[in-house]
Amino acid sequence: MAPLHPDIFEAIRRALAEDVGSGDVTSNSILPAEAWMHGQIIAKQRGVIAGLDVAALVFQMVDETIAFHSETPEGTWVENGQVVARLHGPARSLLTAERTALNFLGRVSGIATLTRQFVEAVAGTKAIILDTRKTAPGLRMLDKLAVQRGGGQNHRLGLYDMILIKDNHIDFAGSITAAVQRARAAQSGLKIEVEARTLDHVREALSLGVERILLDNMSLEMMRQAVQLTAGRATLEASGNVSLETVRAIAESGVDYISVGALTHSAKVFDLSLDYIR
Repeated sequence: MAPLHPDIFEAIRRALAEDVGSGDVTSNSILPAEAWMHGQIIAKQRGVIAGLDVAALVFQMVDETIAFHSETPEGTWVENGQVVARLHGPARSLLTAERTALNFLGRVSGIATLTRQFVEAVAGTKAIILDTRKTAPGLRMLDKLAVQRGGGQNHRLGLYDMILIKDNHIDFAGSITAAVQRARAAQSGLKIEVEARTLDHVREALSLGVERILLDNMSLEMMRQAVQLTAGRATLEASGNVSLETVRAIAESGVDYISVGALTHSAKVFDLSLDYIR
């Protein structure tokens, strides 16, 4: 696996500072400083486990002497009751890090599980499942990592790495043509994607030679017509109220990408427990 993004390290530091503060007064008052514990993290549901390296980093940032051993490959399906990791180390440190580690592991695994469900729903089509910028504030890189671990791909990381001309930009500029001309005049060198709400918008975007067109809340029939109209001259992204019930039909319309905000804004936290043995 690739090294974790520095933003994830910073997110863990913030989370630990928020939870631990001046110290774990409960553990420090009850557990002897020399006490050691062994523990195991157990899945409490079926799903995709992801973020084991993030959880391990939490423990090691609290105490470098904690040993963390993954028991299952990253990004694989696990069953209810399955042990996904084992660890041992100073008892105080383990209990201090526990909740923060499980919070991160539960979030990453929850997003990865929902992403995998969408990816499997479109299997056999050419459609690629994308995330959006609808991530938890301050956890953008973590949430996007979770999508990758679930088998999806990342859309733009932020407002800085791609030009995406949406309805408000178009309305302000007066037309798709005017908005694209202004974007190109800025000479950023970035790929341009244009939001299209009608087939006439698709035609206008195609006439301008944009690389990618976002089909916003179009019906299945409109998407099929957009695919025929485009004929490979631009890549097409479907977006808007995509669900597990509708995603297969959207993929079968022939679009290249399907962006799903729910991957990161509505994923249920994966249920895990950490059981300790003295």
